[in-house]
Amino acid sequence: MSDKQIKITLPDGTVKEYPSGVTGMDIAMSISEGLARNVLAAKVNGEVWDASRKITDDATVQLLTWNDKDGKSTFWHSSAHLMAEALESLFPGIKFGIGPAIDTGFYYDVDFGDQEFDPLNDIPRLENKMIELAREKSEYQRQEIDKKSAIEYFKEKGDEYKLELLEDLEDGSITFYHQGNFTDLCRGPHIPNTGFVKAAKILNVAGAYWRGDETRKQLTRLYGVTFPKQKELTEYLHLLEEAKKRDHRKLGKELELFAFSEKVGQGLPLWLPKGTMLRERLVDFLKKAQLKAGYEAVITPHIGNKELYITSGHYEKYGKDSFQPIKVPDDNDEFLLKPMNCPHHCEIYKTRPRSYKELPVRMAEFGTVYRYEQSGELHGLTRVRGFTQDDAHIFCRPDQVKDEFKKVIDLVLYVFNSLGFENFTAQISLRDPDNKSKYIGDDKNWEIAEQAIIEAAEEKGLNTVTELGEAAFYGPKLDFMVKDALQRSWQLGTIQVDYNLPERFELEYVGSDNQKHRPVMIHRAPFGSLERFVAILIEHCAGDFPLWLSPEQFIILPISEKFADYANELLRYLEEHNLTGSVDHRDEKIGRKIRDAEVKKIPFMFIAGEKEKENSTASVRKHKEGDIGSFNHERLIEFLNKEMHKSMNL
Repeated sequence: MSDKQIKITLPDGTVKEYPSGVTGMDIAMSISEGLARNVLAAKVNGEVWDASRKITDDATVQLLTWNDKDGKSTFWHSSAHLMAEALESLFPGIKFGIGPAIDTGFYYDVDFGDQEFDPLNDIPRLENKMIELAREKSEYQRQEIDKKSAIEYFKEKGDEYKLELLEDLEDGSITFYHQGNFTDLCRGPHIPNTGFVKAAKILNVAGAYWRGDETRKQLTRLYGVTFPKQKELTEYLHLLEEAKKRDHRKLGKELELFAFSEKVGQGLPLWLPKGTMLRERLVDFLKKAQLKAGYEAVITPHIGNKELYITSGHYEKYGKDSFQPIKVPDDNDEFLLKPMNCPHHCEIYKTRPRSYKELPVRMAEFGTVYRYEQSGELHGLTRVRGFTQDDAHIFCRPDQVKDEFKKVIDLVLYVFNSLGFENFTAQISLRDPDNKSKYIGDDKNWEIAEQAIIEAAEEKGLNTVTELGEAAFYGPKLDFMVKDALQRSWQLGTIQVDYNLPERFELEYVGSDNQKHRPVMIHRAPFGSLERFVAILIEHCAGDFPLWLSPEQFIILPISEKFADYANELLRYLEEHNLTGSVDHRDEKIGRKIRDAEVKKIPFMFIAGEKEKENSTASVRKHKEGDIGSFNHERLIEFLNKEMHKSMNL
């Protein structure tokens, strides 16, 4: 370290002075030894560095641990190198493609040459070797290297994959990383040493064409995951098994919610009667909430003139990768399947002059849009080619942005609370203050909008994280990151400020000064898309939907055919009170009917036999709980209404 002193700003705003050349690990040690033992990397001026890398100028520094997203990513990237070292020791002479961290661990693409990787026998060997090498606590050492030397190194190894990667790199920007007996071409960063890795699991083996090109050689892709504690791996593997049971594709089929047909087309879901009921309950729920919040419903076509999307910019951005234009017989017009609802809503806004007195204008539509996804990217309901957004667009004055944001936050929280999503973080995405050129709109409007989002989130008491540089080019936004029952994180609900479309569509209102002004546009969608939301909801509650949302809220089980008429009478009575269910008229024993109703995850079963018919009652069973008593018709409705309110967290 030098005599020069630099200022280090920590996340809580504390500013400390250190000698130039201080490292993230030095900073951690100055705070506490306990922290230093857990530091994996350091975020310096927004960029993740090795904890051992020297900081020579004033900087903002965040010390990263396993509890930080970037800390986890660094841990898993380093684990990919550890796996590669283990593979090289077990299969000398193999070659490596790329080995990045991903959201659920890491992978490495490997060319085994003439050697064969047998998953049954070699996965346990590989896992054991990784832990054996991890215990050596080998340091991850960064080396800056010139391009010529890097090429010579990989030529000597005969590794054509690394040589091809080097072709795209500029001299002076190339780094190697070494640990133990392994060296790799890598930008980094990495954790201090391999000793942090205490548990390892190879999850999957697949084929992957080099650089995604089907004309190139197919490599073996090994997916893995590691943890700093064996207990965490055990818990993770349990969650993986639980996730398989909760897979929305599996449950969607078992519960008869939706289906796909090759003849209809990939990525175009067919909603079955029960799935349609579930979907319509969600739509009705949000429509009622939107009506109370001052939204007006609109409907727009499934297609639009190509010129509409050229004006909005969507054609330039998505046109090449989307469904191709629809040509019409009589003229030269071309139409597109609607990729977004917002351009249509802009045209509705323009149907007449607007005054500042009538703003905000809030338009809502459950609009179906179409985007062409590659067939390899389609996945159940979470990635489809046709989906319905709970879209709304608010046109307001700049001074109204904060209040409108708060109202949308209220709506999003109401949705989350009603559906049992309790664990979430709100991400405030702002401009990169050092690179404003990639954003549109003047500084004053950006400052108003960003401050409005920050204050709105604070006043609503949201648990927030702030990400600089994550704003859309047309404005800042607030994204809700929700954890489901398996602690998986999903983006549900987004609120975006937009200066771009009002400009492109020349939207105006007459202000109090009798001059024309541009409105600010707010995009919001609490569900995002109904398809993806339903998929997440199915997996979150494992198909055990809350009573108010369940497509089949009850089933009546007559003990024998003698009581079929009474069962039908009870069904009509319940339906008159806006409850949805059916009668199981099959010639089966009552025990079998109960078991089948449990498998179908129907919230309530009502047994109808001799005693129930005589007393005009029903014996009630609750899904997963069993018998809860016998109720007359009036008391049954009271009980179900209470359960309905309870299921909505009201």
